[in-house]
Amino acid sequence: MSYAETPLTMECQGDALVGILTQPETPAPLGVLIIVGGPQCRTGSHRQFTLLARGLAQQGIPSLRFDYRGMGDSTGTLRNFEEIQEDITSALQGFLTHSPTTRRIVLWGLCDAASAAIFHTRLNPEIAGLILCNPWTRTEQSLAKAQIKHYYRSRLTNPQLWKKIFSGQLKLTQSLRELCSAVLKTTRSSPTQDSLLPLPERMQQALADYTGPTLLILSGQDLTAREFEDTVKTSDLWKSWLSSPVVTRHDLPEADHTFSQRHWNNQVIQHSAEWVNSLVHKEFS
Repeated sequence: MSYAETPLTMECQGDALVGILTQPETPAPLGVLIIVGGPQCRTGSHRQFTLLARGLAQQGIPSLRFDYRGMGDSTGTLRNFEEIQEDITSALQGFLTHSPTTRRIVLWGLCDAASAAIFHTRLNPEIAGLILCNPWTRTEQSLAKAQIKHYYRSRLTNPQLWKKIFSGQLKLTQSLRELCSAVLKTTRSSPTQDSLLPLPERMQQALADYTGPTLLILSGQDLTAREFEDTVKTSDLWKSWLSSPVVTRHDLPEADHTFSQRHWNNQVIQHSAEWVNSLVHKEFS
């Protein structure tokens, strides 16, 4: 299916957000707002978001990818993923204004953009769905545990590691120091900012208020995805959400964090498009 790409400028609290609307010839009534994980611009690593938008358009799904304030071509001060809710709101409004056939919006996010999408469900109950890729749930403690479980453990069973140790190619003292540091971090409670709950708990609370459909895509070769899985395993609330019938999960065992190889990225596009089109069928048929 043919499509057109149109640059847009949207106002956000006195700053200008720049985005690209990708509109198929015959657009579905459900659109996808691509929230960019930071820090990067709307093109994405290895043109990930450009390819995603075009792949969705070829299957009839309109999308908008944009730079939030302080990134890419947008103006303003750089901010983190917990400070871009106004940006998402402005982009949503711009999307609906410039794509009049779009009636509802799905939020698509990778890493901390997935976390930002989760938080946005509390501000906008009209969101039609979430597509979450390798959601960011990191705390200092969760990172240390994931490193020990998924990195150091596999390293210790790797014959090449022991060859380097016995040949003197590896600085063993430095490696042991790093391992000890990680172990110590797992025993410390994670500090919170401004008396807030830790990030995973705040995300879970937001999801508890959200009853819409969710597509979860996890990479097999990604520490962020492993941290997310470990977070789910330690929380009955997270486990309940993941086992809910509104959550669809796809695992890509060989993929890295950004799905950097073309066939991995194509799988993400296909899973996303099929899931969105299934929502179109349920809501608008």
